[in-house]
Amino acid sequence: MRIGLLTEGGYPYATGESRLWCDRLVRGLARHDFDVYALSRSARQEDAGWIPLPPQVRRVRTAPLWGPQEDWLGGSGRHAVRAYGRRERRRFTTCFAELATAVCRTPDAVPDAGTGTGCATAFADGLYGLADLAREHGGLAAALRSETAVRVLESACRAGGVRRGVHGATLPDHLAFADRVERALRPLSLDWYGEDGLGAVDLCHAASGGSAALPGLLAKRFFGVPLLVTEYGVHLRTHYLTVADAPVSAPVRTLLAAFQNLLTAEVYRRADVLTPGNTHARRWQERCGADRAKLRTVHPGMAADRFAAVGESGDGGDPRTLVWVGRLEPAKDLVGLLHAFAEVRREEPAARLRIVCAPVRDAESATYRTHCEALAAQLFPDEAADAHTVGDNPVSFEDLGGPYAPDVTDAYAGAGVVVLSSVVEGFPVGLVEAMLCGRATVSTDVGAVVEAVGGTGLVVPPRNPRALADACLALLRDPARRERLGAAARARALELFTVEQNVAAFRGIYLELISRAPVHREADAVGADGEPLPFAHPAEAYVAGHWTGRGPGGGAPAWAAAPQPVSTGPAPGDQAPAAEAPAAAAPVADVPAAAAPASDVPAVAHEPAGGAGLVVASLPVAASFPVAGRVDGHV
Repeated sequence: MRIGLLTEGGYPYATGESRLWCDRLVRGLARHDFDVYALSRSARQEDAGWIPLPPQVRRVRTAPLWGPQEDWLGGSGRHAVRAYGRRERRRFTTCFAELATAVCRTPDAVPDAGTGTGCATAFADGLYGLADLAREHGGLAAALRSETAVRVLESACRAGGVRRGVHGATLPDHLAFADRVERALRPLSLDWYGEDGLGAVDLCHAASGGSAALPGLLAKRFFGVPLLVTEYGVHLRTHYLTVADAPVSAPVRTLLAAFQNLLTAEVYRRADVLTPGNTHARRWQERCGADRAKLRTVHPGMAADRFAAVGESGDGGDPRTLVWVGRLEPAKDLVGLLHAFAEVRREEPAARLRIVCAPVRDAESATYRTHCEALAAQLFPDEAADAHTVGDNPVSFEDLGGPYAPDVTDAYAGAGVVVLSSVVEGFPVGLVEAMLCGRATVSTDVGAVVEAVGGTGLVVPPRNPRALADACLALLRDPARRERLGAAARARALELFTVEQNVAAFRGIYLELISRAPVHREADAVGADGEPLPFAHPAEAYVAGHWTGRGPGGGAPAWAAAPQPVSTGPAPGDQAPAAEAPAAAAPVADVPAAAAPASDVPAVAHEPAGGAGLVVASLPVAASFPVAGRVDGHV
């Protein structure tokens, strides 16, 4: 099987969110071939290079979603700077106007959209119209930054029934939004959509929603390739969290949110299967319009053998030490954790708190660390046993990879209890790592924490230092309970969150999608000599029914319907027609002309005497091959 793996800001780059699980997936499915189509997010990510790729990765094609258009035309753009003629400009204006109108208007302002269906339809029509234009003529990137696009957007913002936050949009806002839209829609202008590109794969697997799934939408539209979308962190939720702090105006923020919302809904509607990584992400997808029948929860897989030495050692760590591991950012609420630890110290003076930090990536994280260190120094002045001893602080800030925590397993090995204090969280990877190490945990009820922990740890409300302190004290004072919870946590993590279960789940989904919606290519039915290949497509693939995806779906096919009573002639007194039309045979859906049987025996359904019973159908085989000079095979 040939898989088109679609990523944004991740695999195969050495930095990014999806690089680890995508690499484990590709290496775990060694019998499949993978073509990777990657969108990068920054120059720094591209400079960091790629991770080592296994041999089953046969092709890697990349394109940037950052920088001006001149920086990416050389490798992946296709005629992106050519000017449109009059006909192409008119076509672009029509399509972009549909998309801009759907983005600007409220759902109830569309006449045919009681619940927003009109907006979704207009957005889809505009999106696929732009995709067809880019495929036929190129030049879409330049058109999206043109004066025409800005004027269309300005008209859409000034029309009636627009969203409340759009009313005050000015020309700089229109320019800023047009720039963001051009970056988000760059996949439409790439040269990935050919018979030697995404048209040759059997399945597209998008590692996230948003722009990463756009190539999969086009491959499904142009070539009928099934689309699988995996989201461990919902793309729309991530956008909402990041755009709030972005340096853009309120109208631009409103327009971007509406655009991403409509794009997400279209991805969910067109995808054949959606695989959220947890129940928290699944609920988000359902609220965004995803069909429950398409949802399959597939938990992320982690390398359990990395934590086996600690988890199976039987050492419970330092019984007086609390450990926190993660990135320093305000959403982790270390301020609340420090205040909770102050309560713990009042009850247990020998307790200690180790804060093991991942490398700082930006100025905000550095500022937050400085603030937390100052608060710790204020709450816990250095203590000394006597006048001749150097003072010591019960709270330590340590860098992951430093002398005290060379590896994350070393940090968990020294913990009696592992603490998570976040107020915003997706899937708690650090918490699962602690579970694999056999450590009891105390965490806040955010994101997918309860789903990951189950009943193997203590969970308290977020932003409640008193409750967090009480839970930590309960475990510090009860070694037997810590041991029981740690053993149960490791067993749960080994059952649900390993690479093996993740790879097995996707292997089954791949086979299901290929068997349910295979890609039929005309070239596959012709041999090297140009002659048709017998049985290239099975006969049942041409029959309308819900199992093949042909026809309206559901119910019995036309050839299996009960026979209609045949009239023996006109009733007395009725005028007979001038020419009696022959009775139409029950159709076999979409049978090519070349595959029609040469014999005159029609494909009919026979019902045994006695009424309803077994229906035996005589179906024509795709009889494009000679058998003793005749073409009359049946099954």
